[in-house]
Amino acid sequence: MKASELVLAPDGSLYHIHLTGDTLANKVLLVGDPSRVEMFKTIFDKVEFESYNRELHALTGLYHGVRLTALSTGMGCDNIDIVMTELDAALRVKNGEWRDESDRHLQLVRIGTSGSLQPDIDCGSTVASAYAVGLDGLMNYYREWDNPLPDMQQAFLDHMALDSCLATPYCVAGSRQLLDYLAVGSHRGITATAPGFYGPQGRTIRLHPAIDGLNERLAAFRYDGLPVTNLEMETSAIYGFSHLLGHQALTLCLIIANRPRGTFLNDYHDPMRQLVGTVVERLAEV
Repeated sequence: MKASELVLAPDGSLYHIHLTGDTLANKVLLVGDPSRVEMFKTIFDKVEFESYNRELHALTGLYHGVRLTALSTGMGCDNIDIVMTELDAALRVKNGEWRDESDRHLQLVRIGTSGSLQPDIDCGSTVASAYAVGLDGLMNYYREWDNPLPDMQQAFLDHMALDSCLATPYCVAGSRQLLDYLAVGSHRGITATAPGFYGPQGRTIRLHPAIDGLNERLAAFRYDGLPVTNLEMETSAIYGFSHLLGHQALTLCLIIANRPRGTFLNDYHDPMRQLVGTVVERLAEV
């Protein structure tokens, strides 16, 4: 593989995430904020490895004898394209050489923040993403994309009636095993992933969203008996890459905004710490 395609750092680690197969655990906790990785230092019993590169902060350690990696991704599906590709590649690169096969598979859990689209999902509660709808269009750039939920995609397209100039949405499920094990006590639903924070999530500052009533339309969609519960910026790509590359993924989001009610949770550090601790404990047992 050409050096310009699979880019490695001088130490042989993947160029952006600065992880190798040896420093990457099979159980991976993904967070957006690099500073949130610091939280895991007080949760892990032992830290084995740490690296920093731009917004990507990696930490591998032990929790009750189980090896886990915490990694920040930054914001947006463009970052997820890098992170997911390089996490998978780390399993297949040894001493700078590419191996087509790997017997390792990852369990990836995104622990993030999000805005609720349903008035009855309060700030401070947790949503588990059974499905994701990607408004970002990222997976359509990959030839291998096989549109795993065509019925859901068509129902969503019919419901939303989006302009043809926008990216074609895609639909993908999270890991049912992780959902059943990690989502105890959480709301379950469909997470919509947007390619931005303001206009793509229906916010008006100086510029106006091109889609009238975006959030209301999203909130009214149902599939498999589940509503679109929340709107964020990473889950669809995490699920899409996991589907194609043979990994398991689940997103658990702390709700810090209720969009229909216009409320916002300014200080969410304590509930986030509680969520992180719960997820680490449960993931170590899966």
